[in-house]
Amino acid sequence: MTITIKADEALDAAVETIKSGGIVAYPTETVFGLAVDPFNTTAVKKLFDLKGRSDNNPISLIVNDIEVVEDLVEEIPPLAEKLMKEFWPGPLTIIFKAKATLPKAITAGTGKVGLRVSSSGAAMRLAREAGSAITATSANPTGKPAATTATQVRDYFGDDIDVIIDGGRLTDTTASTVVDITTGSIAIVREGAISTKDLEGNPQ
Repeated sequence: MTITIKADEALDAAVETIKSGGIVAYPTETVFGLAVDPFNTTAVKKLFDLKGRSDNNPISLIVNDIEVVEDLVEEIPPLAEKLMKEFWPGPLTIIFKAKATLPKAITAGTGKVGLRVSSSGAAMRLAREAGSAITATSANPTGKPAATTATQVRDYFGDDIDVIIDGGRLTDTTASTVVDITTGSIAIVREGAISTKDLEGNPQ
């Protein structure tokens, strides 16, 4: 049975679910995301199966603060530091060279990982209380629009989601912008809530 809790309530049930290998749907500043413990390979596989997601498709993470980034990546280049200072917290996912300790299920064997610090209070509380990092894949079966309400999450997944954090109807529903900085310049992988123009105005 799926448990639904309000975003401004205690998140204990959601935190315990993630720690025990379950799946939590939660609101971000853009669309609903699905959280599991990224270091629990069984939970990550369950998440891939739930979404019908290809094993060759890496999953990005939300981290609770910039310090956590250092634990997950090989280096934070000056370009990344500028982007982090300018756009975090916010809807910008930055792809870094991943540390070898990150499971291949997260990186899909690419040696890279996408990270962001969210401006959503619920997302940040969940990441912080669950252990500093959670998966940030959108709440939808592959090929379907991302969920923007708790009801839509339930319609998609039914009781296969353990906990839903209800943040009301999300209105800024453009997905996060994704950039790869591993080659020393900004390569836009997906333009989203932050425009190319905004990024081009940031010195490289």
